[in-house]
Amino acid sequence: MNQFRFSRRPDIGKRVSVSFEFFPPKTDEMEARLWNTVTRLEPLQPEFVSVTYGAGGSTRERTARTVKRILTETGIPAAAHLTCVGASRNEVNAVIREYDALGIKRFVALRGDPASGVGQAYSPHPGGYENGAELVAGLRSIADFDISVAAYPEKHPESPDFATDIEMLKRKVDNGATRAITQFFFDNDIYERYVERVRRAGIYIPIVPGIQPVHNFRQVANFSSRAGAHVPAWLAERFEGLDEDPQTHALVASAVAAEQVMDLIERGVGDFHFYTMNRADLAFAVCHMIGIRAHEPAAMPAAAAAGSAAA
Repeated sequence: MNQFRFSRRPDIGKRVSVSFEFFPPKTDEMEARLWNTVTRLEPLQPEFVSVTYGAGGSTRERTARTVKRILTETGIPAAAHLTCVGASRNEVNAVIREYDALGIKRFVALRGDPASGVGQAYSPHPGGYENGAELVAGLRSIADFDISVAAYPEKHPESPDFATDIEMLKRKVDNGATRAITQFFFDNDIYERYVERVRRAGIYIPIVPGIQPVHNFRQVANFSSRAGAHVPAWLAERFEGLDEDPQTHALVASAVAAEQVMDLIERGVGDFHFYTMNRADLAFAVCHMIGIRAHEPAAMPAAAAAGSAAA
């Protein structure tokens, strides 16, 4: 009977799409690692990749440079993260127009974390966009961008209840969001129940599951506790005793992520967003296991090709 599992169909890789998230590098060494990751994942032909914004908008310039480089040196559609934090509406709109002029037409619109970090109190900037819904409306007022927004299967830590949380998502959709990408989760039942809640609320845009391969269990567990994402006991048990055994840790992490994605495929999910931590190994392995194969990289955009020829 297992041969008839949907996730094992020989054509499943053609029915599933993936996207990847990176963060802008802070050093030359980190930039080299990022570009090794981009080069490794590009042949998988992702739907798009996104580049994050630091807490308080602290990486704005590096985010722009990284997105621009991806656009000009690869065939991958790239999205820039954008937040409301630490800037007025006019300042945010100026950033949007700068990105637009660079050819960036995709955004991940977020309220953003306060400059003091995840879990700290958030205060809107005076005269700024107050939340992600307002930011989406601001983007839509400037151009017809592709806009992804955040969704929280276990609700945002600051939301008093699910009704309030889903109402905020509905406001984002009403203001023009294209898709929602979820906070990472490890229990697929939680995601499925969340999608049911969202659909009952009249929200029909894609709710793309955010997949977090566990490159470092302790780090993921610590971040999860601040972000309001539940770490099941069975997951902790799988990584128990592997702190000093990186090879086995990586093998277990690959198996865990593949298991989660395959189960979601069986439940009818066809789009996945991987939080890569600027590392390609686990995301590439999971994609391979679900039938996504590397192809020849797309032709270099004309502007980049001209620049290379002139070099």
